[in-house]
Amino acid sequence: MFVELNNLLNTTPDRAEQGKLTLLCDAKTDGSFLVHHFLSFYLKANCKVCFVALFQSFSHYNIVGQKLGVNLTVARERGQLVFLEGLKSAVDVFFQTQEEPHPLQFLREANAGNLKPLFEFVREALKPVDGGEARWTYPVLLVDDLSVLLSLGVGAVAVLDFIHYCRATVCWELKGNMVILVHDSGDVEDEENDILLNGVSHQSHLILRAEGLATGFCRDVHGQLRILWRRPSQPTAQRDQSLTYQYKIQDKSVSFFAKGMSPAVL
Repeated sequence: MFVELNNLLNTTPDRAEQGKLTLLCDAKTDGSFLVHHFLSFYLKANCKVCFVALFQSFSHYNIVGQKLGVNLTVARERGQLVFLEGLKSAVDVFFQTQEEPHPLQFLREANAGNLKPLFEFVREALKPVDGGEARWTYPVLLVDDLSVLLSLGVGAVAVLDFIHYCRATVCWELKGNMVILVHDSGDVEDEENDILLNGVSHQSHLILRAEGLATGFCRDVHGQLRILWRRPSQPTAQRDQSLTYQYKIQDKSVSFFAKGMSPAVL
């Protein structure tokens, strides 16, 4: 995890809020560093993590995780991490006989809108163990990235229904957290992606939006991060609070600074 980002969000693994949905969004840049941050953050917080990885392989996340101080292989073996590797699972759906419905079963269906098996997978992965003392602090669902489901033929409404049911189970029933990455198509007209992004944004308590620089590539500044806290229960004047920082990604960390305050230009 990135300590500087924790400082900006005023949180640490041992005092994170529960029952929250965090939206990660990237536009004209790669926001995957945010996914790696929250994955390592919740593993260090001793949470039970269900990671629906639709974009990269397990080995990729594991290599980056080791740089951030977590070992995904060990976490998976001890039962803390339940990892759905979308790239590998998609092949299994097509070429292996399944005794039970596969989480990505919709890939074989003519009407690719049934995400119930995927929801059942998440619910089964995060359900509390009966009897005995709780081993993990609270459950967490992490999805990277939700936009892939649109590319696979699932409609935005079906994806939003999936998120709604996951939120009802993880955030409300189990008092856990959700972290979802959705790409912003930006200048490209993509109505389905816009519906998905707006729908998830409306449900989110925290939005982290990574954006590329309007001026293009820069060696010392890789982009800017907009942080938006949403508090629906607060009065209108106090409901939303936002901050914007620029950042530079390094090998094992990310540094954040105010606009125009990069060490390279001071």
